[in-house]
Amino acid sequence: MISVFYDERVLDHDTGVALHEAPPSPWISAPEPHTEGPGRLRAMRDVLRDGPLAGRLDWQPGRLASVEELTRVHPAAYVEHIRRTCADGGGWATATTRLAARSFEPLLAAAGTALEAGRSVLDGRSTRAYALVRPPGHHAQRAQIDGYCFFNHAALVVEQARDAGLDRVLTIDVDVHHGNGTQDIFYARRDVLTTSIHMDHGAWGPTHPQTGAGDETGEGDGHGYNLNVPLPLGAGDTAYLRALDEVVAPAARAFRPDLIVVASGQDASAFDPNGRHNVTMAGFRGIGQRLVALADELCGGRVVGVQEGGYNPSYAAFCLLATLEGMLDAPATPDPLAYVPDQLLGVDEAIAAARAVALAVPPTEGPTGNPTADPTTGDR
Repeated sequence: MISVFYDERVLDHDTGVALHEAPPSPWISAPEPHTEGPGRLRAMRDVLRDGPLAGRLDWQPGRLASVEELTRVHPAAYVEHIRRTCADGGGWATATTRLAARSFEPLLAAAGTALEAGRSVLDGRSTRAYALVRPPGHHAQRAQIDGYCFFNHAALVVEQARDAGLDRVLTIDVDVHHGNGTQDIFYARRDVLTTSIHMDHGAWGPTHPQTGAGDETGEGDGHGYNLNVPLPLGAGDTAYLRALDEVVAPAARAFRPDLIVVASGQDASAFDPNGRHNVTMAGFRGIGQRLVALADELCGGRVVGVQEGGYNPSYAAFCLLATLEGMLDAPATPDPLAYVPDQLLGVDEAIAAARAVALAVPPTEGPTGNPTADPTTGDR
């Protein structure tokens, strides 16, 4: 069983119309909805509620985050800036990222729902929890809006876990884009191992200066605790699963986390307008299987997933279904769209470079980080 946390208010974040993700063009009389619109989450919700996993998902309500909770990660002035922008009518916060007058409550609902999913695992009500939220959060840096993201939901769950007494938290970001916001927030911390598997897109401007390259490994106390796996353009199922098996898993075993937090995006799919990779439903199923296997091995099965990207409104929903089928070891749903072959050019080199960094993650000494285990006997 997976507990899925959902709050209908997240649909009220109105991103309006756009030229894909940029302001509408005056040359087009019928502009399309912005890429990060509510339709993509409605489709995900519908596939989970009405599809083959309906009987294996425990739906739970979300809630609004408090400003105090947000300031565990983001400065109060930053939170107030977002609130004030909404109160003043909204607008384009960056070249691709839009706020509306009614966006602040939906943003609080997204953050609070992620926190509620995390709390359910910390309290023992769930072992596996998933926050089905929008907008995404993993590009939101400590004080910088970026890539449709305002508050970093994965980072909020991590800080909640640390406040609850967990010693070490592992983040695994499988969104097609670099989890630069999570990297920024924990870059100088050794209690959080941040990992990101993504397309090798580099920095994309002043709101996203991080490159996602393998040499961004952390600084100060956090040196060695940030792990990036940039994959060549078009990499598909094989590359993502190898990255988890050969790079993330060894680093996780050295780190020995108490909890795994997953930034779960499906925009690495073969048909995503924002991705350039070829991951299919079979690949996402394999990702889900590996996430649960690592959690079972290292932290009593405790894993919290937070929804990130996935911008083909129909296929992204099926890729999320496949991810959760993998986490539940449920029968695989047939892929409704055509198969795109893996692109393996450059994958060996990318995995080898990232693995060299992963094997340098400092090993954690002492008993495994398991908050429900007796540190002297290992009994639960």
